[in-house]
Amino acid sequence: MSDPKLAFIGSGNMTRSIVGGLVAQGYPASAISVSNRSPEKLRQMASDFGVQTGDNHSIARTADVVILAVKPQGLKAVAEDLHPVLIHQPLVMSIAAGIDCASLSRWLGEEHALVRCMPNTPSLVQAGASGLYANGLTSEAHHATAERIMSAVGRVYWLEDESLLDAVTAVSGSGPAYFFLVMEAMIDAGVALGLEPEMAKDLTLQTALGAAQLAGSSDVLPGELRRRVMSPGGTTEAAIQVFEDDNLRAIFKRAMIACAERSKALAKELGQ
Repeated sequence: MSDPKLAFIGSGNMTRSIVGGLVAQGYPASAISVSNRSPEKLRQMASDFGVQTGDNHSIARTADVVILAVKPQGLKAVAEDLHPVLIHQPLVMSIAAGIDCASLSRWLGEEHALVRCMPNTPSLVQAGASGLYANGLTSEAHHATAERIMSAVGRVYWLEDESLLDAVTAVSGSGPAYFFLVMEAMIDAGVALGLEPEMAKDLTLQTALGAAQLAGSSDVLPGELRRRVMSPGGTTEAAIQVFEDDNLRAIFKRAMIACAERSKALAKELGQ
């Protein structure tokens, strides 16, 4: 089937971004259904994208792919409620952080092909990075379908080991917040140095954008690009030396380990 019927359970920002990306790429809106407890949100989805709407059971019952896009804290109740209507065994994808395939199988039934996805917020502007893991019941067709769906909002990276999704969470899932913090700090420092707030913000954001684009298009690693900006005894070296003296690398490492460990802990807390 070239255009599988998709059922999105939940219509938050990530669903909006994925649906918007799919429709923009030519995926037929008639093959996409969305559910939500808010009638107003469903009307908005139908108005913005032309998709079908309904309740969880009605849209999941006939879907080829069911995408669980609800908060992790509510996923168990939603999954257990869907169990009786998934007897046709669609591919089930989950974008809920911290809920592993073993938990999903307990709630949905052991027979389902499952794909876990860890997207990030730049997916909202089709610039996301998503880590994907599939259980042993997924076929090549399932893989291709899942990749097609998540590629609508950015790049897709498959993992052979489910536990590595904790590392993906630490790098890309939570990563945008790290960069936003750096941006905040640079804007504040620019203002302290005498720039108008709007100029400090614009200079910071354009610099971040330009640095990411340069790194993405370069054939050398970011470390080499950093060295190319630095001149011995120059201004950039003076700034970088402060970062190195304050052990910024170790701070990042500790922060990302804490993120990955919290991801593991959430899996235990929410997967019961």
